[in-house]
Amino acid sequence: MMGERTAMQEALFYGFSLERHVPGDHLLRKIDRFIDLSGIRAHLEPYYSDVGRPSIDPELMIRMLIVGYCLGVRSERRLCEEVHLNLAYRWFCRLGLDGDVPDHSTFSKNRHGRFRDSDVLRKLFETVVASCMREGLVGGEAFAVDASLIVADAHRRRGVAKAEDLNPTSNRAVAEYLAVLDDAAFGGATPVEPKAISPTDPAARYTAAADAPAVYAYSDNYLIDVEHAVIMDVEATTAVRQAEVGAAKTMLDRTADQFDVRPLRLIADAGYGSAEMLGWLVEERGIEPHVKVFDKSERTDGTFSRSDFAYDPQAELYLCPSGKELRKRRRLFSALRSEVTKDGVILYRASKRDCEVCVLKPKCTPNMPARKIARSVHEAARDKARAIAKTEAYVVSRCQRKKVEMLFAHLKRILKLDRLRLRGPNGAKDEFLLAATAQNLRKLAKLVPHPTPAFAT
Repeated sequence: MMGERTAMQEALFYGFSLERHVPGDHLLRKIDRFIDLSGIRAHLEPYYSDVGRPSIDPELMIRMLIVGYCLGVRSERRLCEEVHLNLAYRWFCRLGLDGDVPDHSTFSKNRHGRFRDSDVLRKLFETVVASCMREGLVGGEAFAVDASLIVADAHRRRGVAKAEDLNPTSNRAVAEYLAVLDDAAFGGATPVEPKAISPTDPAARYTAAADAPAVYAYSDNYLIDVEHAVIMDVEATTAVRQAEVGAAKTMLDRTADQFDVRPLRLIADAGYGSAEMLGWLVEERGIEPHVKVFDKSERTDGTFSRSDFAYDPQAELYLCPSGKELRKRRRLFSALRSEVTKDGVILYRASKRDCEVCVLKPKCTPNMPARKIARSVHEAARDKARAIAKTEAYVVSRCQRKKVEMLFAHLKRILKLDRLRLRGPNGAKDEFLLAATAQNLRKLAKLVPHPTPAFAT
């Protein structure tokens, strides 16, 4: 028999519990047990006044931001609407049924003020990493590092030629860029002047990925533990390789200082295989470089490459294919001269007398009187990386490096952070920290079992 709803007088009282209406397998219920903001409140306390009317609870704003980044709600205006309407969001934010949702403008005011002054988003990220470590998701034996381009909120066809053409009072992003011109992560990353500078977000670099049009973008740098792909650190830089390599060093040192975790090996692509970076890893930090060596010593014109010359570490010289010596010095000088060039290499030269009569000269140095070989001061570290590249462990590392690439794919496709919404170096930093925090929280929710409450439906 077809039923019909019977109109009844509305009840005077209702018994309603948000707790009972949030499903036991809801993502927010799974991550809520890992959210401990007691330390955050103490961290923010010095940035609030002791007088005046009470402010909006900072814990509420941070919980709302976590909801937005975990579930891909990119707009803060829309986030406020979603939290107002969604019961699970209200439960997670501790709002109840009648709690007021703050205006979207509140987020901007706090972000540009006390949130950035206190670096609270970095504190939040480190709190979640500590939770991952307590749950046993961090092995600490092997790390991987990589960077991915994130498009900035800037028109790709509008730009000025020089930093002097920018108006320092036009917007906040310009002022932030001018303040970090000497920072190794942004303006000081490379002495080469960029081809174009965006007047709305000048810290973003005009660049392009393979088979894609050029855009203004930032680099999102991740340092992950490869056991469960937990993000150990994140850094925002301009989109140039020098800045990304510098960010890798910063993240490794910061992880060691903050969590006392020092990996035995680092996995990275050839972009991190410069002699200076390999020397830093091996000689200063004692980390095995599972990194492809960035090497241009191999020749393709049919003449001998550097690998055809044998190096004698005891005598500190090279032996050419005909058995002649290439030395650092051919004569003594009254004044001591440095053997290292400004590029960090030592030149080993053959004797002109030996090369002139050598039958192999056409295949060795046809266009020069004598052969010379450049050897980096970090060549021992490069040799170690080359030796590691021939092992089975290196093959495993190549597969593990895909984990960081998968995190970037998840960041852009699931969390929808393929384009920044905030501008300036601080805006990029805030978004990258919140996104990495959300990814770690989702990792915790997925890997750490959570019993379903008996009353949840």
